[in-house]
Amino acid sequence: MLDAKTANQDDYPTRLPRERWLERRDPVVWQEWSEKAPLTREQFDFFDRNGYLILRDLFSAGEVAALREESTRLRSGGGNIPTEDVITEPSSDEVRTIFRLDGHSALFDRLSRDERVAGRVRYLLDDDLYLHQSRLNYKPGFTGKEFYWHSDFETWHAEDGMPRMRAISASILLTDNSALNGPLMLMPGSHRSFVACEGATPENNHATSLKKQEVGVPKPDSLTRLAEEFGIDYASGETGTVILFDCNTMHGSNGNITPFPRSNAFFVYNAWSNRVIAPFAAENPRPAFLSESEPKAPIAIAGGSLA
Repeated sequence: MLDAKTANQDDYPTRLPRERWLERRDPVVWQEWSEKAPLTREQFDFFDRNGYLILRDLFSAGEVAALREESTRLRSGGGNIPTEDVITEPSSDEVRTIFRLDGHSALFDRLSRDERVAGRVRYLLDDDLYLHQSRLNYKPGFTGKEFYWHSDFETWHAEDGMPRMRAISASILLTDNSALNGPLMLMPGSHRSFVACEGATPENNHATSLKKQEVGVPKPDSLTRLAEEFGIDYASGETGTVILFDCNTMHGSNGNITPFPRSNAFFVYNAWSNRVIAPFAAENPRPAFLSESEPKAPIAIAGGSLA
């Protein structure tokens, strides 16, 4: 854990009277590459430079099929999931997100600890890991709404109390993601600039931001500047593809008006030494289903097949 002085020092003040840009003050990768790394030198450098990495063909056809079947079961009401863990689309009862995914499914718990995903993240962060958050995302065909541009770290720092940029998200595709059905979009290289957003955090902001985020997002002028400087890429792939991206990479996704749904399992890995403290720009921390504030121990990374 960070020492008290370092942890409470706010190098990324946000939710300010006026938006401003700050330079990143943390590494992107926390150790040097070696031949023993679970990533090639090319993959390692790509993540460091761009803030994300797409990994293909990590799982067998049987593993992918099992994950898809389990995803369908959970979205159909299996598992007796508490109401607070389920977020629906803004204008319908279609499931948008199921939180605490690892707690509702033994298979997804095992996936979250798989060395093919978590082992690579542990290497990049050079620390033990715990799950800051986990969820099942679903964007239905025809009506799936967009996720607006944002840096996850801005919210996790402001509202959860995550001190440093030492966290990585993993998105495991449970459906094919093409350029057409609302895939993840990213601004490569944007992870090295922190956009400190304008406006105070409303009380219980999470209650509305989970359906549509309006606080903690950059202004259009800043997004235009980021896009002009870094460009926009999209992460496509077949079911089973894994996308790793840095906590401060600017990202979002379009709505889905195709007939083809888009779904993914989403795990946020935070470094054990970077456990959350008091929020930096909110009166109270977000609920436990959004931010694990008292992890009991680092996750036990496991090898072998899922199914």
